[in-house]
Formats: sequence, C-alpha cells, structure tokens
Amino acid sequence: MMMMPLLPALPELVLRQRCGVIEFPVHHMRGGTSTGLVLHAAAVPPDPALREELLRHLMGVPQSGQLPGNRQITGLGRGAPTSNKVFLAEVEQHAGQPRLVSTLAQLAGGHAAIDWSVNCGNMSSALQLWGLDCGVIEALAIGAHAIDIRNTNTGAITTSRMRREPDGSFTAAGIPGVPGSFPRVDLFLQQPVGAKTGKLLPTGNVQDVVHGYAVSCVDVAVPMVIAPASQFGKTAQEAIRELEADAAFMAAIRQVWSAAGLLMGLRGRDGELMTLEELERSETIPKFCIVGPAAGEGNIAVRYFTPQAGHASLAVSGGCRLAAACLIPGTVAHGLARGVQPVGEEDAEIAVDIANPAGILDTTIVARRQAATGDAGDTLAIGSAAYRRSAQILLRGHVPLYQASAALKAWLLKQI
Repeated sequence: MMMMPLLPALPELVLRQRCGVIEFPVHHMRGGTSTGLVLHAAAVPPDPALREELLRHLMGVPQSGQLPGNRQITGLGRGAPTSNKVFLAEVEQHAGQPRLVSTLAQLAGGHAAIDWSVNCGNMSSALQLWGLDCGVIEALAIGAHAIDIRNTNTGAITTSRMRREPDGSFTAAGIPGVPGSFPRVDLFLQQPVGAKTGKLLPTGNVQDVVHGYAVSCVDVAVPMVIAPASQFGKTAQEAIRELEADAAFMAAIRQVWSAAGLLMGLRGRDGELMTLEELERSETIPKFCIVGPAAGEGNIAVRYFTPQAGHASLAVSGGCRLAAACLIPGTVAHGLARGVQPVGEEDAEIAVDIANPAGILDTTIVARRQAATGDAGDTLAIGSAAYRRSAQILLRGHVPLYQASAALKAWLLKQI
C-alpha cells in the first residue's frame, strides 16, 4: 500500500472561517457502543493547553473547574463517559506499511480535566472507517483490508480489519447494544498483556483481599479489578441503573477499586504513581466489574464500571480482560466461569462468551500454558485478544468555535 497524504482528502473537511467564526472539521462517529469525535491530529494545536481548550469547546464541557449536571448542550458530548471520547488520528510508516496512530482524550461532562492515560477498544473500531473516509489510508476495492493501529496512550498495537462487498458497501454486522447492522470491524489486540503495569497480574497474585473483599487484578490493555458480585449482595444480573442507584454499593466499589489501584502501582500519564485521591477521581483506571454465573447464554455474567459510571453493555477491552481472567486458575473469574475450554500447551483460540446488559459479547483469546517464571500470571501466555464491533459515521462536517480564546484563534487562523 502506498503512503497517503497527511491531510484529509475530502475538500469539505478542512479548517475554515465563515461569518467571522472559525469552524473546525470533525467526524462524529460511533465505534462499538461508544460515540465521540475523530480528528486529524495534524489539524490540532500541538500546544497542550490550546489542544485541550479546543476539545472542551467541541464536546461542550467546562473550560475550567467543575460544572455538576452539565448537559453538554453547547457541544457534541452526550453526558456518559462512553460518549465523551475524542481520538486524534494520523498515519505513520512502519516496516514499509502505513499504520494508523491514535491518541485518546477521555472527557467528562461535569469537569474540565481530560484523561490521556487510556485507550478505548470500542471507539478504536471507528478509526479504520475514518481513515478510509478521509482518504488518509488506501481505499478498499473488494475484499478484506487490514491495518495496524498504534495507540500512544498505552503503546498497544491493534489490527483493524474491514471487508468491502462487490457492490462497494462494507460487510455489515450486528452487535449487542446497537440496533441494526452497520459496517463490521474485527479488532485484534496484539500482545495486550501488561499495557499499563507490565504484568498480567499487576499485584503478582491471582487474588487479593481489599477492604475485606476478594478481588483479582488483571492488566490486558488496561488494568481492571474483578470482584464476585455475591460479596456485595448482587448477582451480576441487575440493571445498571439499579446498581448506580444503590449508594452503599457504589461507595463500597469505589473504595475497593481505589485501594486496588494502589496495590497495582498504577501510574498517571506523567509516569508518577497515582495517589489514592487521584484514583478516587479517575474516570478511566482502574476499570471495575462484578461477576457471577451466567443465567442463560454465555460463560460468565458481568456488570462493568468505567469506573465512575456503569456501562450500558461492556467495553470490548474490558471483555478481553475478563475473558483472560477466566483462563487463569485461581482468579475470581475462573471460579465463576462455566464451560470455558482449558488452556493447552500450544497456542489456541479460546472463545469466552460474556453475558452483559446488552447481550453476549463474543471474545477470543489466543493463549497457551507456559512454565512459571515469576508470579502466577506467568503461567499463561496471551498472544492476542479479538472481538467484533461495528462502526458508523454519524456526521462529518464543521463545528463553529464561537468562544475560542484569542490564543486558540490565532493558532487556527495561521492554518487556514
């Protein structure tokens, strides 16, 4: 494949000024069960302060401080963490092939702080479609097209694969939590273990006791704390709104995930160890879930938190983390999972079907047993984790920046 131009090929997707107002080009997209913006990184200010100001304008969050109950009516955010994501994307050359580079900004409606520390498996499924639509990667003819995606937040490499039919349309798929069928994207997380901590089991243990609760801490793409639902008087069959309305439950899990984050030695984007207070405020790490036996289909049931809010379905990377935990003897997930194929001595694809509020998330873990060299997690070698999503373009166009600062206006005007 040939290297494509750095700037979007679509003439309508360029920075412009109309009626004295600068208008910024965006793709508003859905990836899996998340929504947000994908922006061409070359069009975004390199200065961190101006970059973050721009993203806050686009998503309708406060420029400073707190704004509890903000409905984001001045921007494209939708309130929930799953709909407050912005990807900055561009193309680089690697081993003679083009590769997408992604950087995720996680925003929240109620405050100005932006988290740059994690990736999003759901929104990542929108990136290949964005690149093809902009023309920054080679257009598909007929058949399958795959491209690697390097995420700068975590260093993770994902392979995204789409397919085009003879009539020019994309092969479509339906997924839990999204009505109808849309362009299908198969995503493969390559070497996902220890993305943030360097270990499959960041604490070195298959189980830890935190504030009296047994938990398993797993790092596959992003660290997650897994706890049996029964310890909290739950079943992992409850509606998310019901769980969020239980103040005692939410207070308990917040205490558990924050303390577990300290045990894992989690670090912020600056590389410094996160404090308990930072973990308590974190919108992104560690993720948290409660698990129980599946009531019907699936190998295990889950209710997932991002961590501050419950997820209407299940983050795909969270599904991969939980699926990996189901394969590790001794974890709380392994003890509750039913009907999962045991791991052998040769690499094999092992399916783990996870029941969540929206249905069943199908995951595949490529894994094998190996001789232990350190902690218990070393007994499992995970080569990749795969999941299927769908993506769509909700809107491509321009967002007028009515309240841009003088500094942001000056930088953007130089690019026109």
